[in-house]
Amino acid sequence: MADTAPYRQSPLARLADRLAAAGDAPERIRLTEVPFLTQLTLRAIPGSPAADAAAGPLGTPLPDAPNTTSAAGDVEVLWMGPDEWLVVAPAGRDDLRDTLEQALGAEDATVVDVSAQRTVIEVAGADARDVLLKGCALDLHPRVLGAGRCAQTLLARAQVVLVARTDEPAYRLFVRASFAEYLAEWLLDAAAEYREEPPLDLTTERSAAVLAVS
Repeated sequence: MADTAPYRQSPLARLADRLAAAGDAPERIRLTEVPFLTQLTLRAIPGSPAADAAAGPLGTPLPDAPNTTSAAGDVEVLWMGPDEWLVVAPAGRDDLRDTLEQALGAEDATVVDVSAQRTVIEVAGADARDVLLKGCALDLHPRVLGAGRCAQTLLARAQVVLVARTDEPAYRLFVRASFAEYLAEWLLDAAAEYREEPPLDLTTERSAAVLAVS
């Protein structure tokens, strides 16, 4: 009998080998796709009964300070605006939306599953911040955007949600699926100088070119 199970392919499946090969200097820079995360957009009035009700199943209050996050267990909540949050959980948490909606009941709030909208690229290692600064105008110093903070910004002209996760440093980039390959290609190029590759011997290359012409 034919297998009828749904097939899922991540937005960066075509670049999987190149991303894996880019990990030859993991202490300096690592690029990893984190696909298929559960992502829910939650809209509610801060401090309202709806916001309080949502905190129960999430296990954490909704962050009310701009560009901050809160977390409990495997669930993370990102502040996206005065009345908007992005709830992030591991792949397969299809139950989370129903649980939230049940907790909210008739309260004035909405929950929308946006899991297919974005994929996530994790950029980590000692030089992760330097790589991102090549294409991002934000101040990424830990005093400004340290662990537990997030921001909506442009990276190499692509709109992303940037989340600082640890002081390694490590960042997660939530990028629309349609821009994912472009951004991954840019990151691979931006990170190339930090990989353990021998420098190109321009003298040898030039001599080989001369011989080929002659």
